[in-house]
Amino acid sequence: MKKVFFGIVVYGIGMSCTPRPEEIKYGKDLCHFCTMTIVDNKYAAQYVTNKGRAYKFDAIECLVQEIEDRQENELAIILVSDYNNPGKLIDARSANFIISKAISSPMGANLMAIKDTNSLSNTMVGKDAQQYNWPDICIKLQD
Repeated sequence: MKKVFFGIVVYGIGMSCTPRPEEIKYGKDLCHFCTMTIVDNKYAAQYVTNKGRAYKFDAIECLVQEIEDRQENELAIILVSDYNNPGKLIDARSANFIISKAISSPMGANLMAIKDTNSLSNTMVGKDAQQYNWPDICIKLQD
């Protein structure tokens, strides 16, 4: 019986260290960077360290500023909200990022992320829209 209990405890400890995102509780969770309440599910973001610690953000620009001092290889998961599917988090490393005056992101960077650029229209993002990938948006926002 002791062996079974010990096995369950060891399994539980091992599973608790597996990096995985946490649910963002909109209207309750605070942004790790700016401490604003995370309200808008079109702009939220999150990263999870290799040790399994999750950090949540109210805007992609907060996420990018926060990870500026971290080594990206320390991060197991980097997620951003898909603007076209509010509340659905997608892999930031393969997302498409759009900056346009027509976008009102929480921290004023006029930034959104989407999985698929085929659904974009000038009406949605404005004629001044600029598209970026993950490395380029990090460079742009960290300058």
